Amino acid sequence: MIQIIIVDDHQLVGEGTKKMIELEKDMSATYSGDVNMLLNDLRHKQYDVYLLDMNMPQCSGIELAKSIMKIHNKAKIILYTGFEYLSIFNLLIDTGISGILSKSASQQDLIMSIRSVINGYTLIPVSLLKQLRVTEFVYESAQENNSLHSTSRVTISQKEKELLEYIAKGKNNKQIADDLYMSLRAVEYNLTKIFKKLKVTNRSEALAEAVRHGIVNINI
Repeated sequence: MIQIIIVDDHQLVGEGTKKMIELEKDMSATYSGDVNMLLNDLRHKQYDVYLLDMNMPQCSGIELAKSIMKIHNKAKIILYTGFEYLSIFNLLIDTGISGILSKSASQQDLIMSIRSVINGYTLIPVSLLKQLRVTEFVYESAQENNSLHSTSRVTISQKEKELLEYIAKGKNNKQIADDLYMSLRAVEYNLTKIFKKLKVTNRSEALAEAVRHGIVNINI
């Protein structure tokens, strides 16, 4: 029997999800609306799949996922959300979750998602596929004596390329956040990652490197 725990501060949603899951003969679901009680229980019991609401008053789904992973580092976690999550997708993946599922998903999609993560798959919404495209180039840097060079392979995601294109257009972080429907924090987080990849410390240097490697066109 596949054991699933549903954590949601809205009891009607949680109980409704529980009923959908238990239409499957090989699945058993438990609903919990108390995060603290759940974490205490997890010290004595494990579940096959953890279905967590993204936004709860006691703590976010991301924070809860991190706490669960500390107790069971191989936990299979699906974040169940009705909100936009594209801007924090990298943060979600870094947390170690197995997937993201919309609360508007059908019963068939819900069951398929649970079975997929059980079998070791990661759920990636179609809306994110374009962001997974990457631009790859070889980064070459000179040593102090200018006679030796070291190379490293760097990949730039579609989202990172898009941010660099906005920098090329002269947009500041707030404007980028507004145009891409991202939080300001998410923009700053992604720019920091870009700076690290390109071995630079500011926007101007990042743009210069991006142009040099053909990642963006300065005439955009």
